[in-house]
Amino acid sequence: MADEIFFILSNGEKIPVIVETRRGARNVTLRPKTNPVKEIHISKPWMTSTSFALKFLESKRKWIENIFNSAPEKEKLYPGIVIDFLGRRVQIIHDEEMRSNKYMNTEKTVLCIGGGADMFERRVRDCIKTELLDEIKKIIKTTPREYWPSHITLRDTTSRWGSCSSSGGLSFSWRLAFAPYEVMRYVVMHELSHRKYMDHSPQFWANVTVLYGFGVERAKRWLSKNGQSLHRYF
Repeated sequence: MADEIFFILSNGEKIPVIVETRRGARNVTLRPKTNPVKEIHISKPWMTSTSFALKFLESKRKWIENIFNSAPEKEKLYPGIVIDFLGRRVQIIHDEEMRSNKYMNTEKTVLCIGGGADMFERRVRDCIKTELLDEIKKIIKTTPREYWPSHITLRDTTSRWGSCSSSGGLSFSWRLAFAPYEVMRYVVMHELSHRKYMDHSPQFWANVTVLYGFGVERAKRWLSKNGQSLHRYF
């Protein structure tokens, strides 16, 4: 059994490091995770040594420390809580007699979650993810068909809000559901623009502005300043 590897933060906290070798990888990739447990995943090419990958990790210490030090304290969800997602303020209630989830017709937006109490948080999360995916698809359909992806995947990433593969697929952090709606829409337009420009050239940013409209810089600043707050639940 291989020895455990840890990255020790300046405050003395030990973060487990998982090193994975991938034959198709070309570079060393770091993926710090703060939820549900704190870990650092390293993907490396077949011919790259673990010692080299760990030296690369150490060279990124400032970035790694910032991610873990700025990770918000988790907030527990409970029946009656009010949270913001997809541009709406929603009160979440629970009725274990119900078999499915549904929105209630009241003066305010109320989402009733069914099932047992032990499944409450998971069903809230799954409901939010489903609604986010539906909304992303609606946004994509407002753009020319040439931008439409081959498929869409939702992930729980720490350092990336979205990505575009060379095969035409898009991936998004499902935590974008907790961002202001226009910030979430910006990330979608950003990744759609990579369908045309797989870089961050001036032409790419001009394309983002064409798809998104006015406010690209404002959305970028919001994510840079407030992105970690999107991890406060679950």
